[in-house]
Amino acid sequence: MSSAAGPDPSEAPEERHFLRALELQPPLANMGRAELSSNATTSLVQRRKRAWGRQSWLEQIWNAGPVCQSTAEAAALERELLEDYRFGRQQLVELCGHASAVAVTKAFPLPALSRKQRTVLVVCGPEQNGAVGLVCARHLRVFEYEPTIFYPTRSLDLLHRDLTTQCEKMDIPFLSYLPTEVQLINEAYGLVVDAVLGPGVEPGEVGGPCTRALATLKLLSIPLVSLDIPSGWDAETGSDSEDGLRPDVLVSLAAPKRCAGRFSGRHHFVAGRFVPDDVRRKFALRLPGYTGTDCVAAL
Repeated sequence: MSSAAGPDPSEAPEERHFLRALELQPPLANMGRAELSSNATTSLVQRRKRAWGRQSWLEQIWNAGPVCQSTAEAAALERELLEDYRFGRQQLVELCGHASAVAVTKAFPLPALSRKQRTVLVVCGPEQNGAVGLVCARHLRVFEYEPTIFYPTRSLDLLHRDLTTQCEKMDIPFLSYLPTEVQLINEAYGLVVDAVLGPGVEPGEVGGPCTRALATLKLLSIPLVSLDIPSGWDAETGSDSEDGLRPDVLVSLAAPKRCAGRFSGRHHFVAGRFVPDDVRRKFALRLPGYTGTDCVAAL
């Protein structure tokens, strides 16, 4: 819909009202119509509108599932939070890690677990997803689960070191190696959290120990929870979803990535309540409603 040509007469009044509400949220409300037409947010809404077609468009936008983000859109959303909203990196990692732990408690409620099933192995990589995994392990300990961390390639980043210290001070054990005998892991733990690789990180970038850990995780028979994306999957296409990890639970951070369309596990949660409403509108996100004070929602 061109901004210079005025409203399209073929659009239903409620559709024009909805588009107008999307376009005129701050800071877009201070722009002229010509600027709005070139704005990336407006373009995104228009592209999705054309793809769905005009008929019952408003109904489709409410009834369809959540918008899955490309890697570029996810990076732009994170920049918006860091640069415009002045979120700190540690703050975002803490929010995501806490929400990931809450998702684990919803998929595997503590009262329903035996003593052995409360043991959780959290496998962390050296990038940001690994930092989220360290926070997740700490909160699981607070929630009275029994986490153990395998962190084979430790980052020298100060945030990672601080989070590692916090886990150590809380007496969360760290494994020095991951047994290659898969049955030993199946017998020792009730479930595993995959926090090895995030979007855009290839297995070869994080070193041999992480690559070998992923090869072991593929063979496990106990439940697997992946944070943001299953490690090793292409965040855009989901390639390697057949031969790669097959998690039982996926926790999408902020919003689902495109590869989430290939996820076929039992539970899919989105941990994005911290995303401000106008950022959701700017990026044309359709995220689920959150119940009460919950920081995650089931999809």
